[in-house]
Amino acid sequence: MNRRNLIKKSLFAGALSLAPFKKILAQTPSKPIISGNNLGGFKKINFGEIELYILTDGHILQSPVQPFMAPKASSDDVNKILEENFRSTTDIDLAMNVLLVKSQDKLILIDAGMGIFADNNTGILLQSIAKAGFSPDDITDILISHAHPDHIGGLVDRKNELIYPNAKYFISKIEHNFWEKATIDDFKNSELRKQPDLLNQLIPGLKNVLKIIQPKLNYYNFDKPLYNLFSFQLAPGHTPGLTLITLHSGKEKLIYIADLIHSDILLFPHPDWGFSGDTDIDLATTTRKKVLLQLADTKIKAFAYHLPWPGLGYTKKSGGAYQWIPEIFQTP
Repeated sequence: MNRRNLIKKSLFAGALSLAPFKKILAQTPSKPIISGNNLGGFKKINFGEIELYILTDGHILQSPVQPFMAPKASSDDVNKILEENFRSTTDIDLAMNVLLVKSQDKLILIDAGMGIFADNNTGILLQSIAKAGFSPDDITDILISHAHPDHIGGLVDRKNELIYPNAKYFISKIEHNFWEKATIDDFKNSELRKQPDLLNQLIPGLKNVLKIIQPKLNYYNFDKPLYNLFSFQLAPGHTPGLTLITLHSGKEKLIYIADLIHSDILLFPHPDWGFSGDTDIDLATTTRKKVLLQLADTKIKAFAYHLPWPGLGYTKKSGGAYQWIPEIFQTP
């Protein structure tokens, strides 16, 4: 394994680029890292009685593919699937799809992108929001699926100030409590355990973000819908409090599966191959299989944070495994 490449380009690469975290915060301008002036984009979709905007925060380019993806698989098996699907065997590219929900009186952002943890390929969510016609001040609520850097890094700037000052913030209490007290010992069944230097810098950075938003933070009620639009489901493993969010409007239903699964061609047919960013890789596999069965049986449309843009599609059974069927759009 080329450890330097893994650290530079892994899901948590931005955390290392900010070490030591507080020192960098004090020295770095209050804006995301971007590689151009015309970045960002969105897709607008009518959904029942509301509107959805799928926004991009960029993409994560990882090389090599393993052990970042499918650490429990043989390289021959992984390369075979990649080649059969006309994908690169030298790197893997993950989308960064963020959902914005516009109701009659709410503008709700679901997860917030890399933000302060960004590298040259990520951190463009604010540009996407602007292109969709909104500003950070317009956001009324932010629903957090889990507290990894590519989901909460965009909540604050490098001066420790809120990007979305008018918003209420929501997270699972289990998730919040885990990161509030997290140590390396909590990653005993994780590939991340093999990177103690990374964890020693990642954990304080995430704690800092959660501390900043704490005064405006609320916890999900898993027994009661929020705003008659959202219901919530725990999906532990990737993180202890990973929360799936189901959106209801009129006759429409959509489930945001967040980071349940990171590859359309590797982990749908082989959910047990795992992902290096899972806090508990075995529990994540169990949850992944359970939810994939749920998606296939209910035929509900899903929205995924890291699957190919725009991250919308369906899950169907394929032999003894599953297949991702992306939703087709006839116009840009």
